[in-house]
Amino acid sequence: MQTWIIKRNGRVTSFDKSKIQIAIEKAMKSTGIIHKEIAEKIANQAEEIFNNQTTPIADIETFVFYSLIKKGLEQVAKNYESYRAVREYQRIENTTDDSILGLVQRTNEEVMEENSNKNAQVASTQRDLIAGEISKDISRRKLVPAKYIQAHDIGAIHIHDMDYLMQPIFNCCLINLEDMLLNGTVINGKLVEKPKSFITACTVATQIVAQVASNQYGGQSITVRHIAPFLRVSYDKYFDRYKKLGFTESQANKIAKDRTKEELVAGIQTIRYQLSTLQTTNGQAPFVTIYLEIIEGDEFEKEQALICEEMIRQRLEGMKNEKGQEISESFPKLVYVLDEHNCLKGGKYDYITELCAKCNVKRLVPDYQSAKIMRQNYDGDNFPPMGCRSHLSVWKDKDGSNKWYGRFNMGM
Repeated sequence: MQTWIIKRNGRVTSFDKSKIQIAIEKAMKSTGIIHKEIAEKIANQAEEIFNNQTTPIADIETFVFYSLIKKGLEQVAKNYESYRAVREYQRIENTTDDSILGLVQRTNEEVMEENSNKNAQVASTQRDLIAGEISKDISRRKLVPAKYIQAHDIGAIHIHDMDYLMQPIFNCCLINLEDMLLNGTVINGKLVEKPKSFITACTVATQIVAQVASNQYGGQSITVRHIAPFLRVSYDKYFDRYKKLGFTESQANKIAKDRTKEELVAGIQTIRYQLSTLQTTNGQAPFVTIYLEIIEGDEFEKEQALICEEMIRQRLEGMKNEKGQEISESFPKLVYVLDEHNCLKGGKYDYITELCAKCNVKRLVPDYQSAKIMRQNYDGDNFPPMGCRSHLSVWKDKDGSNKWYGRFNMGM
């Protein structure tokens, strides 16, 4: 006679004691100590006890569990049971029905409230969340090793954005806005040439942000340094226009400054309202950070300061909701760079930093970044944060075996 095992799907297969030994050793590995002789002994005992029988797999697993307990290996037994439960889950063909129905019926609060920039009541967002639940299920059962799922489920790690894990798309980026504005870009198959005014540059910037957000997941960052040159473009345009109309240089300069100031206010308002009201293809507001940096000695230092000041001033004012109440918008996030000239030690831009402090009290933004510390840590470089980054990637060790490397829940 031969020893057979009845698997959970009803299929009958031959008994293989080596699989028991391997499973026990994996459970031992997570405790840091492996007793191969114990694992081998329990496997041999199982072979003797269930010899020439047809036994459900659950009975064999119960035997292994209590055998480990009897040998004083309680933690190994718990790890074995947990690992077995995860593997059982991964064998299930469909585990998403309840979670998806919960989204449609608006009872699945865990998924509906996971991200502040997603409104789960919007149809396009629901479609994205439903697809995400299917992706999450496949990732849990087919892509991510059981030990990582086990660690995620007990809270040892958090695998962020698992609902996008199975797709070959990137997450989080620093947008090369400078290149796209100065040299033109392509949006939806249409060439967008270099803007000829500040307000156009602001509009194009928000369209770029929306396109990026619709084709990736996670955050993205843009910097005011890249739109600052276009404030000069607007000033030069107004100055030349009024000079040609016969105004004196002094008069043309004053009018150009006034008109540029109006365009600055309108451009920043465009960025705020566009990024707060635009919806990406998955029905969410773009997760975007605006980097407020004033580079002393830069050709467009003055314009950078004007933009930073206006961005903070408007954020301090707030934005009205559908009831006309003033609220603080979630996005864009603002990161203000502190340097020698604005760190409240007599610098010429301390007044902007003081405005930031007032905004912090009322609106909880901006966040701050030290240019000095960044330069110390990054070989003299200072650059924007990129937003959250989370992924698992597979690589092969020297023996050719698959290994997993991951960065989990690395928040902004």
